[in-house]
Parts: sequence; structure tokens; C-alpha cells
Amino acid sequence: MGEHKGELANEGRRQAKKVDGLTCKRRGEIVEAEFLAKVARLGFRVSKPWGDSDRYDFVVEAGSGLWRVQVKSTTCRRGKKYCLALASNGEPYKAEEIDFLVVYVEPEKLWYVLPIEIVASLMGLGLYPGLRRSKFDRYREAWCLLTCKPKARGWKDIPVRCRCPALSVRCAVCPNRE
Repeated sequence: MGEHKGELANEGRRQAKKVDGLTCKRRGEIVEAEFLAKVARLGFRVSKPWGDSDRYDFVVEAGSGLWRVQVKSTTCRRGKKYCLALASNGEPYKAEEIDFLVVYVEPEKLWYVLPIEIVASLMGLGLYPGLRRSKFDRYREAWCLLTCKPKARGWKDIPVRCRCPALSVRCAVCPNRE
């Protein structure tokens, strides 16, 4: 990325105050509802914990276990990059708190399904939806990762075969993608 970690986080916060007349809180609620609908349509069981004291928003049940999922969204564009603040109260996400970070890039209508192993300790994130060889492109629409055991979803994981042929959606790097 070539930028200071805090720079992406600050930019994301600055531009996320109000979009289309909606507060951050309201937009977050809408995106969480969209996430719930998306994973339910894909056949996953999903639960919403009571309250908002934990660092995760949902628990998703998949063939390989229960996953704690934090859902975020961004509309903050800087050039070709969408910026997103990841830290809460100056604390980045940790593997003890969440299993996946799922990010919705609202203007592009794209989801990124990022295992915690990829985002742990990051304060901010830069996503380039139009750039197919970008760092996080392999996680674009990668819902199949929710069906994998942690060892099968590492940083350099480009599948040779489809991770989950039963899912109707294909991730960006799926060998079965048309």
C-alpha cells in the first residue's frame, strides 16, 4: 500500500460521517441486514448475538464450524482505492475476537470475505475492486472460505480446485469461475 497504516484509517473515518443523508450507524445497520440476507441465500445459518459488546456482529454456521464475523462497509474512495478503518478505539482486530472480516464496498456492490489471518493487526485497509491483481482480490466474493477449515484459507491460498462446489457463488479466483 505504501501508506502509513493510520492514514487509511483516518481517511475512512473522515469521509464516512454521512452518506446519502444516513449516519454511520444507520448505514451499518443496513449493511448488516444485507449481509444477513446474503449469507442466508447462500445456505448458511446465521445468528446475531444480543447487544453490541463483542467485536463481532454475527455467528455463521458452516460445514467446518461456527465463525465470528465482523461486518464493515465503505463508500470512501481515494483514487482507485476504497479506504476502510479497521481499528476500534485504536485496537486492531485479533484472532481471539473474530474469525472473519466481511467488507461491503457499497458503490461497487462487492463483498470481500477476509480471514482474520489476513487482517489481524491492520489499522486500515485499501481495496481496489477494479484491479484484478490487487493484494485482496482473491477474497472478493470468497464466501467459500466460510466452508473451509482455518488451514485451508491462508494468505497464499489460490485454489487449484473449487473450495466449495455446493455454493452458487464463485470467488474471484475460483477455477470454476466463468
